[in-house]
Amino acid sequence: MSSESKQHDLASRDSSEENDQYSPQSGIHLQPQKESSTDFKHFGTSDQYRPHSRIHMEPQEKSSIDFKQFIVKKLQKTCQCSPTKVKHMVFGFLPVLQWLPKYDLKKNILGDVMSGLIVGILLVPQSIAYSLLAGQEPIYGLYTSFFASIIYFLLGTSRHISVGIFGILCLMIGEVVDRELHKAGYDTARVASPLGTLSNGSTSLNHTLHWTCDKSCYAIKVGSTVTFMAGVYQVAMGFFQVGFVSVYLSDALLSGFVTGASFTILTSQAKYLLGLSLPRSSGVGSLITTWIHIFRNIHKTNLCDLITSLLCLLVLLPTKELNEHFKSKLKAPIPTELIVVVAATLTSHFGKLNEKYNSSIAGHIPTGFMAPKAPDWNLIPSVAIDAVAISIIGFAITVSLSEMFAKKHSYTVRANQEMYAIGFCNIIPSFFHCFTTSAALAKTLVKESTGCQTQLSGVVTALVLLLVLLVIAPLFFSLQKSVLGVITIVNLRGALRKFWDLPQMWRLSRMDTVIWFVTMLSSALISTEIGLFTGVCFSMFCVILRTQKPKSSLLGLVEDSEVFESMSAYQNLQTKPGIKIFRFVAPLYYINKECFKSALYKKTLNPVLIKAAQKKAAKRKIKEETVTFNGIQDEVSTHLSCDPLELHTIIIDCSAIQFLDTAGIHTLKEVRRDYEAIGIQLLLAQCNPSVKESLARGEYCKKEEENLLFYSVYEAMVFAVESQNQKGICVPNGLSLSND
Repeated sequence: MSSESKQHDLASRDSSEENDQYSPQSGIHLQPQKESSTDFKHFGTSDQYRPHSRIHMEPQEKSSIDFKQFIVKKLQKTCQCSPTKVKHMVFGFLPVLQWLPKYDLKKNILGDVMSGLIVGILLVPQSIAYSLLAGQEPIYGLYTSFFASIIYFLLGTSRHISVGIFGILCLMIGEVVDRELHKAGYDTARVASPLGTLSNGSTSLNHTLHWTCDKSCYAIKVGSTVTFMAGVYQVAMGFFQVGFVSVYLSDALLSGFVTGASFTILTSQAKYLLGLSLPRSSGVGSLITTWIHIFRNIHKTNLCDLITSLLCLLVLLPTKELNEHFKSKLKAPIPTELIVVVAATLTSHFGKLNEKYNSSIAGHIPTGFMAPKAPDWNLIPSVAIDAVAISIIGFAITVSLSEMFAKKHSYTVRANQEMYAIGFCNIIPSFFHCFTTSAALAKTLVKESTGCQTQLSGVVTALVLLLVLLVIAPLFFSLQKSVLGVITIVNLRGALRKFWDLPQMWRLSRMDTVIWFVTMLSSALISTEIGLFTGVCFSMFCVILRTQKPKSSLLGLVEDSEVFESMSAYQNLQTKPGIKIFRFVAPLYYINKECFKSALYKKTLNPVLIKAAQKKAAKRKIKEETVTFNGIQDEVSTHLSCDPLELHTIIIDCSAIQFLDTAGIHTLKEVRRDYEAIGIQLLLAQCNPSVKESLARGEYCKKEEENLLFYSVYEAMVFAVESQNQKGICVPNGLSLSND
C-alpha cells in the first residue's frame, strides 16, 4: 500500500473517531487518582496522534491614541452643557425623580405603609438604646434615624434596605467620643444631665444657644464631626469611583469583624444590666479592662436593674426566636421590643423605681428639633483617621446589602450612587446633631418580609419617628437604661450565632475560617479599628500565601481526546516518552518565582545539576584519555556523558498563569536557557493575551521563534513529536531521569 493511501486510511479512521467522540452519547470519563503512582500507560508512535494543523491567528490592530487629543475630547464631553445632560445628571443624582412619578399606588402602597410602620416601631427603642452605645443622649439616636430615612428616600437606589442607626458603627463612634471626652477633661463615669440643665432645673430647646457646653453637648459635637468626615470620605469615594476598596472586605472578614465587635458591644452594655456607673474603657484591650472593672465593682450591683434585666431577657429572647421561627407564617413580626419598652416605662414610672431604688433611667427627652449647628472644625484633625474605618465599614455594608437584595428581587442598584446616598446620609444630618448611619441587616430583613416595595416605606418610617420626636419622646423619661442595654444585647444574637456556622465554613474553606477567627479575636481583644486593619492585612497575606506556594502538576492526555489533566488527580492518563507537560496554577511573579523553578525541576529534571554532571564527566574523560599504562591507552567514559537524555521536550501549560511580572519573565528566560543548554526544548502553551503581551515586551523569544508559543497543549505536543521525528531521534522507553 502506498504512503498516500495509508495517510488517507489514517485520516478516515481519525475522522470516524472524532465523530464518535463528539456524538451526544459519548463523553470524557475520568477516574480520580486513589494513590500516587508512576505507572502510566505510554503510547509510543506518532501514528496514534490525529493530524493536527497549527493554529494561526492575526492580532487585532491597535488604534494609535493621541493622548492630547484624548484629554481634549474627554474635557469637551465633560464640560459641554445641554438640557438633556443636565436632566440626566439631576435624575441620576436624585433617583426619586425617576421612580416616584411611575409609582403604582394600588400595587405598592399597602406593602410600603405596613413595612414602614413596623420598621419605625422597631427603630424607636433601638434608636434610644443605640444612643447609649454611641455615648449620646437618646434624642440624638431618634434624630439620626429620622434624617437618614428621609435622605435615603431621595438619593438611594435600593428599594429594600433600611438605612439608620447601626450597632457596630455606634460602638466605633462611642469609642471616639469617650476618648475625646477624656482628653477634654470630662468625667466619663458621671452621667450628665441631658441637653444641659439650667440653674432653675428646667430644660428647654429655646435656650440651647445660651447653655454652656457640658458633657452631653461635647459628646454630640464629637459624634457629628466624625459623622461629617465619614460622609465626606464616602462621597469622595463615590466621586472617584473607588468602591473597589470594599472588595478587600471579604464575607469571612466582615462576619468575623461583626462578631468580634459584638463581644465589645455586649461588654459595654453589661454595666447597664447591673446598674453600675463605670468609666468606659477604650483603646487596646478595652474588653478585658471593662470586665476587670465590672468584677471589681460587682458588689455595687443595683438589684432593681439586675431583676429588670433578667425579666426583659426572659421575655425578649424567646419571643425573638419565635418571631424568627414563624416568620414565614406571620404577616409582620411581633413588636416585642416596643411592648417591653412601654411595659418597663410604665412599671418604672408608677413604681417610682428611680426614687426608691436609685435605678438608672433615660431621663428627659425633649420634643421638637434643635437648631442646626456645624460640626466642630477644630476636632477634625483628631477624628479624621477614625472616620476612615467608620466610612469604609458603613459603605461596604450598605453596598453589599443593597446588591444582595437587588439580585434577590431582580432589579439593579448603582454602587456609586449608593455611596453618594450613604455619604449624604452622614454629611447633612451631621449639621442636625446626628451620628453615623448605614444599612442594617436585621431591619432590612424585617422591611423586606413585611411587604416593602419601594423607598417610600422610608418616608413612613420617618413619619413614625417624627411623631415620637414631636409628641411621644418625653413619655420615655422613666425608662430604665438596663432595658435599653438588654435590647442592644438581644439584637446581637445573629452575629454571635455565627459560631454555629463554623463547622460548615471549615468544610467549605479552611482559609476563610482562619481569616474569620483572626479578625474576630483581634476585633474583640485588641480594638475594633485595629481588628479591622488586622483582618484586612491577614486576608491579603492569605491571598499572597496561596500564590506563593500554589499547586503544580504533570499532565497526561485523556484517551481519545485532546484534553489534558493532572496525573496526580486522575488515573489511566496517557503520556508520551520524552515529553513532560507541566502546569503551574498561579500568576508567575517575584514572590513565587523560586517555587515555580523548584516545582518544575522536581517534576521534570534539574538542568543545572545535569549540566554540572556533564561538565564533570567531560573533565574526567579528558583526564583519563591521557593516562596510559605500559604504552596502552585506557579510555574510560562515564555513563552519563555517553547516554542521551530520555527527556527532549518540556511543555508548560500557561492557562492558569494570569499574569507575569518582570521577575516572572526573567524566570522563564532563565529556565528556557538552562534546558536548551542540555538539549531540551521548552514550549509554552495556552498563554492568555496578557501573558503573551508580557512575553513580547520582555523579548522572551525572537521574531522567528514565535512559533514556539502554542494555542493548545495538544498542538505543542504534536509539534514536539514531529520535531523529534524530523531529527531522526529514537527515544528509549525505559530510562527516566524524572523525579516524579
